[in-house]
Amino acid sequence: MDKSFWDKKSVFLTGHTGFKGGWLAHWLSMLGANVHGYSLNPNPGSSFFKATNLEDRLSSSIIGDIRDLDKISTSIKKSKADILIHMAAQPIVRSSYQDPIETFSTNVIGTANVLESIRQSETVRAIVNITTDKCYENKEWTKPYKEDDRLGGHDPYSASKACAEIVSSAFHKSFLKENNQFIASVRAGNVIGGGDWAIDRLIPDFFRSIDSGEILMIRSPDSIRPWQHVLEPLYGYLLIAENLFKNGDSYSGAWNFGPRDEDSKSVKWIVEKLCELYPNSDWSVDDNPHPHEAVQLKLDSTKAIKNLNWSPQWNIENALYKTVEWHKSCKDDTDMEKLTDSQIIEYSKSI
Repeated sequence: MDKSFWDKKSVFLTGHTGFKGGWLAHWLSMLGANVHGYSLNPNPGSSFFKATNLEDRLSSSIIGDIRDLDKISTSIKKSKADILIHMAAQPIVRSSYQDPIETFSTNVIGTANVLESIRQSETVRAIVNITTDKCYENKEWTKPYKEDDRLGGHDPYSASKACAEIVSSAFHKSFLKENNQFIASVRAGNVIGGGDWAIDRLIPDFFRSIDSGEILMIRSPDSIRPWQHVLEPLYGYLLIAENLFKNGDSYSGAWNFGPRDEDSKSVKWIVEKLCELYPNSDWSVDDNPHPHEAVQLKLDSTKAIKNLNWSPQWNIENALYKTVEWHKSCKDDTDMEKLTDSQIIEYSKSI
């Protein structure tokens, strides 16, 4: 990654008040980019956005819904962005069962609104559309999924992200390419890291159980996921954006960013490692009926490794340690802006 490339670049980032978006906005600000955020309000209570005083680092922070075409379009034009990274989404599988219409309208129509706004922009050249590893039609294979495997989705969230991939491809072929605007769709694994307080995610649920003194209840101890620290895929997104901007259409299309195969672990393995880092913590299996979720999921990142010189830097043990370090420091009223800086600097030294 050419760090000087990002200095003074105007970057429009949707979803900047969320967990992944917050980390990326923080990193971009350290690289000298002018970051223009567009997102819903941060969740009530704890958030990465609030804990790190992120708003102070941004060129602008717009509170808005990506389903509002006029507002998102006006905001992108005003930013004069060179690069747009689209992260805003309804990202929780179980929430998609509770409100499928909100999930589809946000993840599909919202994405179409962002791309239509880009089509009308005179400055945006490179677009990175963040989807998910769950966009593949899951066949419970033990082999990892490749970028050209079939898209699909059993649950509304996964289906909505597969739809967003199709929308992205259609805009690329129909409009963006002829405007010299180039888009990549990126699919990451189960990201972990400090500052994630989302409901119905394993690591935040574990921390909530620690803070409340309750036993963690987990649904699927044998389910295997491609766990990785949040900085791993973000590094990939930065590489993709830079190459799209410099080299154009040869970097368009789909890209996987997952951990090494040995770091795809079961839920039970992750929880037991967390319990080692938090002595006297405990967990149990929730035997109540739950909506369907995939049991086996892995990603093949060969394309990114060969063509971007990207590779995972922190193994799962280190990723968990850094996540716990962030959480414990936040509970101790540490300066979380500085701690986040230090974790990004440490990661950057390895790439």
